Amino acid sequence: MHIGLQIPSFKYPGGTAAIRPKLKEIVTTAEDAGFYSLWVMDHYYQIKGLFGEAYTDPMLESYTTLGYMAGLTEKAYLGVLVTGVIYRHPSVLMKMVNTLDILSGGRAYFGIGAAWYEDEAKGYGIRYPSTAERFEQLEDNLRLAKALWEGDETSFVGRHFSAPAITNNPRPLSSPHPRIMIGGTGPNKTLRMVAQYADACNIGDWVGKENMQKAIDTLKQHCESLGRDYDTIEKTALCTVHLSGGDTVGRVIERIRELAGMGFTHAIFNMPDVHRITPLETFGNEIIPVAAET
Repeated sequence: MHIGLQIPSFKYPGGTAAIRPKLKEIVTTAEDAGFYSLWVMDHYYQIKGLFGEAYTDPMLESYTTLGYMAGLTEKAYLGVLVTGVIYRHPSVLMKMVNTLDILSGGRAYFGIGAAWYEDEAKGYGIRYPSTAERFEQLEDNLRLAKALWEGDETSFVGRHFSAPAITNNPRPLSSPHPRIMIGGTGPNKTLRMVAQYADACNIGDWVGKENMQKAIDTLKQHCESLGRDYDTIEKTALCTVHLSGGDTVGRVIERIRELAGMGFTHAIFNMPDVHRITPLETFGNEIIPVAAET
């Protein structure tokens, strides 16, 4: 089982001036501790209620942040969990993903989803289309990524945008391309697109154990229908752990083993107390070695 770290909060003691040095400490400690992957959210507002925070609390732009993290690391994979389709023109987004992959030495994931934070979009003056249209935009993005990564240049026409002559120079270093991850559990659209286009899925544990297992089983059914090898898809789970609160090392290890039994291969954790650094060291010393054998 691979172990990843999501960094969703930048509300650190010391305010804005503390963000850069604290983020550097978190990222470098996590890599030294053996975390396989590092992730940030794609939001401009903070999620209301996350770790007790308000929507006006600090939030950094995701791809700029990952560029900084790429320069601090050498081994950990990097990704957005997950990019919202409404925030960037797809052609520009692909250039951003390629750039991250090149400057990280081939360590980028392309995480993407249909977006959901309507208040955020409206607050920033970003168009927030219907659910159906957002999923059509998601498929456009996925089709473009596949077409672009097959060569040096492509002409693309989708349902909601076109790119008459988009280039892929410089090409990403990941072979055959950065891993495509789709976030969500929608049985008819999201999981079908995972089976059709993606290299990985992401399922949040807030949906509950029963629904997590149901999503995994539904993904397997889509793979069978489309002739896709289910085992070629990386199954990732997003979970929250609070080692300074009620969680213990034993409970975390038990959760990891439970996820592995459900079919997950990569557990990504966010931690309300990550700025204390000690939880990362505990993961490195006591949890990641056990997970590697799970």
